[in-house]
Amino acid sequence: MKTFMQTKENVERKWYIIDAEGQTLGRLATKAATILRGKHKATYTPHVDCGDYVIVINASKVKLTGKKLDDKMYYNHSGYPGGLRERNARTMIEKYPEEMVERAIKGMLPNGPLGEKMGKKLFVYRDANHKHDAQKPIALNID
Repeated sequence: MKTFMQTKENVERKWYIIDAEGQTLGRLATKAATILRGKHKATYTPHVDCGDYVIVINASKVKLTGKKLDDKMYYNHSGYPGGLRERNARTMIEKYPEEMVERAIKGMLPNGPLGEKMGKKLFVYRDANHKHDAQKPIALNID
């Protein structure tokens, strides 16, 4: 019996929608990253982008456990001397909840061109409004 290797030409993609309200950030991110990679499919092939599209809504209502709101830090650097910017999770969830969820999910994808392609299939929205109704996304429950 020959092992099945999927090619990019015969990949069938679906759209999934995840409601982040009341969900823990890490558990939400692992589920979304698994779907973006395609590991939930029987035809998973590591070197092919065989994952599905993921829409995350209500990103501002995601929760963090413990003291992460004050202790977890997010860093950016402009590349110039003194260009380091630090923000904690509390300011991130208040001002930039989409970026916080995106960073968590994209951090679980592979580094390199393949991971960048997978990351482009992720759409994160602050509230319940999104513009992907035409794709008829399937609601995904995270337990």
